Amino acid sequence: MISSAATTVGQLMTKKLETINPSNTAQEAAKKIRDKKVSSLVVIDRGDKPIGIVTERDLVRQVCTKDVSSNAVIVHHIMSSPIATIDANSSVEVAADIMIQNKVRHLLVMEEENKVIGIITSSDFISYLHEKLNLDDVNARILHSLKEEDKER
Repeated sequence: MISSAATTVGQLMTKKLETINPSNTAQEAAKKIRDKKVSSLVVIDRGDKPIGIVTERDLVRQVCTKDVSSNAVIVHHIMSSPIATIDANSSVEVAADIMIQNKVRHLLVMEEENKVIGIITSSDFISYLHEKLNLDDVNARILHSLKEEDKER
């Protein structure tokens, strides 16, 4: 159970990042998102430095709705850059504010030396709320179904 006293981003984040190269196709990105059951991929350069992020939403908005072949679209052209980031010691409230202000659902979690150590997503907040709040049965089932729906993606 997550303590209600000053929960940090580092406590909620997912440590395993899924990555992709900017030269990969949107189809390769979509397959990796499906196979790894994640909602985003961090786009990395040759030195493994994050240069962007590609999300399910990017694929839908910039590939599916434009009637183009996903094999013809390069990740570099649809990724979001720069990536919104947050310090691991920041509170979850600060993370939520950054997500709302920047209209994003993913934040890269950084250590002091600008090293990426994880990612926090809107799904992580669902889990957090589920554990933190004293929920009645109906609300608990709604949050649980949202969490399961996110896992299926």
